[in-house]
Formats: sequence, structure tokens, C-alpha cells
Amino acid sequence: MVLSPTIQSTLLRYQPVINKALRSAISTLAEQSDAANLAPFYGQMRYHLGWADADFSPIQSKSGKLIRPTLLLLAYEATGAWDLAGSDTIHPQGMTSRRQVILEGAPHSLQRALPAAAAIELTHNFTLIHDDVEDGDTERHHRSTIWNIWGIPQSINTGDGMFALSRLTLWGVLDHGVEPAIAVRLGALLDHTCLVLAEGQYLDMSFEGRQDISVAMYVDMINRKTAALMACAAEMGARLGTRDEETITRLRSFGQALGIAFQVRDDILGVWATTAELGKTPSGDLYRRKKSLPILHALEHANLKDQQRLSTLYQQEAPLTPEQIAEILAIFERTETRAYCSAFLDAQCQLAHEALTHVPRLNNSVSQHALQDLEHLVRFLENTINP
Repeated sequence: MVLSPTIQSTLLRYQPVINKALRSAISTLAEQSDAANLAPFYGQMRYHLGWADADFSPIQSKSGKLIRPTLLLLAYEATGAWDLAGSDTIHPQGMTSRRQVILEGAPHSLQRALPAAAAIELTHNFTLIHDDVEDGDTERHHRSTIWNIWGIPQSINTGDGMFALSRLTLWGVLDHGVEPAIAVRLGALLDHTCLVLAEGQYLDMSFEGRQDISVAMYVDMINRKTAALMACAAEMGARLGTRDEETITRLRSFGQALGIAFQVRDDILGVWATTAELGKTPSGDLYRRKKSLPILHALEHANLKDQQRLSTLYQQEAPLTPEQIAEILAIFERTETRAYCSAFLDAQCQLAHEALTHVPRLNNSVSQHALQDLEHLVRFLENTINP
């Protein structure tokens, strides 16, 4: 994913404190274990997160984008950070004292939400470990996947361990002044979201080999598999920041729309992006015969001859040739598939914008800055439509 400077700035703002919380979560559990032969178990977690090589030696690698925990922290700040950010003083340069502290480390107000942010990222990563096994992917981010090095049983177990770790990490909010009733609400929300994620993964795997998948079925699947955790992140951040249920609902809706929009953006880029934009082979999703939104739309709207040709190409055993990819793209032209996908993405972006307009504007700079950053996330997605 190629990110604009504005989005990079938004994501980088919280990276140090999120990464510190993630490392602390894993290190604490590893240190509590008195069995030296368990070190590789936690080493596999560190390897997956990019902190260690296959020998478990520390390495310096680029951090993940951390979109989900960043969304949680932005929603938390946007709602006022439980009134702890209300005493900001403005410096002549326009930088608030509290924002300056955030850039240097985690202030007291942000610490309240950091355990939840770390829990969200650990949850996301446990699903990735399991997805790699279920999809048979041998690489992630140009590195061998856990199962490809240590085998499927160990990979499943490491994913299970990271799932449990995510829940234990969440209870850390109790150590930072979060009321037990809110903590329990967050735990129930995360548990329900994990169930929805599993539903989405089931649907995704069950769609393989089927020829009767509709656009509506696909949207329902990505709503569960991709958007559910984004919605959860936004709601958790909001619940940590305010008791206003309407505001919480609006921010959850924002996360839901944002999650769907991110997936549809990936679908568009997977077919029409250039090598420079994507960093991968153009039309890569077509070469992999991925059943994403473009192909499903084309199958629903193509004439009978084109439908049969698409079905034949997607079912053939031999790899697709560049000439066959050109055939598929020509069918997309005839069905106006790119225009449909762009309109679908735009509709999700508008839903996200609408949700934000109903979030109360508080009279403090932290909240205002967070709302601006949330708007930047939507505009980044809109640039896929109108670069």
C-alpha cells in the first residue's frame, strides 16, 4: 500500500507507543514463564511481528501500518479522551502541550487506551497467522510465514497463544483507571468480534471453487472478515473516551465503512493498479483468480458468452496468460466494472464522512486534531477514485 505523506504522518504518530505496548505485552508473559524451552513459542510471535529472524535474533524491520490500533486511539481522542485532554494549553507555534507529549511518549490520557490498542493489533495478527495456514500462503511481507518454517501445528498453536494474549492484554485497561463495567463491555465486544471474524473467514474459504457467489454475498463476507475489526477498534476507542452512546455508534459506523472501503480499494488496485502504485504485478488478483468485487460484478452483469468465458478462465488448471488477462479486462470494460467498483468505494467513503459529521466537536485541540486525522483516512481512500 503506497501511503500519502499526510496518512504516513497520522500512522507514524502513534507507532512508538503502540509498538512499546505490544512488546511489553509479549515480554511480560515470556518473562513470567519459568520454562526456558518456551522461549521459541514467544519467539515465533516476535518473528511474525517482524521483531526477530527465524533464529529469534532481534532485527530492525519496518513496523506494520498499525491502522486498527491507530483508529482506536484516534476515536478515543476524538471523543475527548475521557476529559483528560481538556486542559491543553496552546503554545504560540500552535502545538498543544499534550500533543507534544504524545509525540515523545504516551501521556497519562493516552495510556488509558493503549492496552486496548495493543489488544486490537494482537487480535488482528492472530487472524493473520491462522489465515496463512488456511490459505496456504508461504510468504507475508516478503518473509516466510510461521507455518512455512515451523509447520502447521506450531503455527496454529502460536496463533491461539496470540489470541489469548490479546485478551489478557485488554484487561490491562483496569490498571489505567478504566471502570470495570467498561472493561467488561470491551471484553464482550472483542469476543463477539472474534466470532464474526471467524464467520467471515469461513465464508471466504467456503466461496473457493463455487461459481454462485454474488456481489451481495461477497460484501457480507468482507463486512465480517475485514470491516468488523475496524468497527470494533473505533467503538472500543470511543467507549474509552465517552459515555455518549450516539457518538459511540457514529464512530463504530465510521470504522465499519472505512473497513469495507479499504478492502474495496485493495480490490480495485489488485486489478487496475500499475506496478509503481502497487509494488506488485499489475492485475495480480486476476492472475491469482481471486474472487474479488470486480470479477463478481462482471459475472453478474456480463452477457451469457462473456459469463461463460470468465467461468472457463477462472476454472482452468493452467496459469492464466497475459492474453487471457486482456480478455478478462475487456469484459470488465464491457460491464463497466471499474466504474461500479469506484462508485461502491465512493459510497462507503460518503458513509464514513457522514458518520464523522455527527460526532460532536469538542473545544480542545486533541479532539479536533483526531477528527481531522480520521477525515484524512477517508480522503486517502477517495484518492483511489480521483487521484
